[in-house]
Amino acid sequence: MMETVGCGTALITPFKADGSVDEAALRALVEWQIGSGIDFLVMCGSTGEAQTLDEDEWLRVTRLAIEAARGRVPVWAGCTHNSTRALLRLAEEVKKIDGLSAVLTANPYYNKPSQEGQYQHFLAFARAVAPLPVVLYNVPGRTAANLEPATVKRLADAAENIVAIKEASGKLGQFAELAHTLPKGFKIFSGDDGLTLAAIATGAHGLISVASNEIPAETTRMVRAALDNDWETARALDKKYGQLFEANFWESNPGPVKTVLKLMGKCGLTLRLPLVPPSEATQVKLQKLAHELGLTQ
Repeated sequence: MMETVGCGTALITPFKADGSVDEAALRALVEWQIGSGIDFLVMCGSTGEAQTLDEDEWLRVTRLAIEAARGRVPVWAGCTHNSTRALLRLAEEVKKIDGLSAVLTANPYYNKPSQEGQYQHFLAFARAVAPLPVVLYNVPGRTAANLEPATVKRLADAAENIVAIKEASGKLGQFAELAHTLPKGFKIFSGDDGLTLAAIATGAHGLISVASNEIPAETTRMVRAALDNDWETARALDKKYGQLFEANFWESNPGPVKTVLKLMGKCGLTLRLPLVPPSEATQVKLQKLAHELGLTQ
């Protein structure tokens, strides 16, 4: 079973003005994240704009992160497709990445598969990448398909390398059901910054965070405090940064996050179509909030 718990960053993929991957900025982000105490890194998810990365870029970004991390924290890679056949082809590539700790795979998007369809999809992928640990990613807001706890339990029972789930349905009841029914050692991570404390109180083992792109030390401290039952500290941090958790979704993620990181001097604001930078009005609001939180001068 997976030993990783705590706070992981769903890291952005920085791009240069010409749209190419900014490898220097990526290395610097990884170094800053690790120096800030983050527990693990998740590359090439939705926050990392994986849907717009070419296959060779996806592999390159993941390998760069592993190289920059130098074994100091686990590095996971996103690997998602709405065609099971295509996903199994990608599985052969992800298995070749030396030093990868786990792979995160989301519900098949657009197809709206049934629970049985999702079960067969995830099980086929887990078998294809075994023994690499698999983290399921339930994000129905993006995929239009909810992975029900009973199906997660079936998958955990069927494949020993399915070891965790990133739960981003926004339904606390699902966290509770997962915590009550999954085998001991199976890890549950919140996929929503704003629900982290409630999720941990219900039985989650940590957070895969968007906000930790901007505030890695603070988000990690909040998660660890909650896991240590230091709820006074956890609630204080949740209260202080709660508006940032919301602001990161004022427009499509990761536009707001990249806006704040640009203000912090960490990367540029380039996104790949169909994503575009936030509106001028939203950028002004983000600049004001970042200043109020002490993230910028």
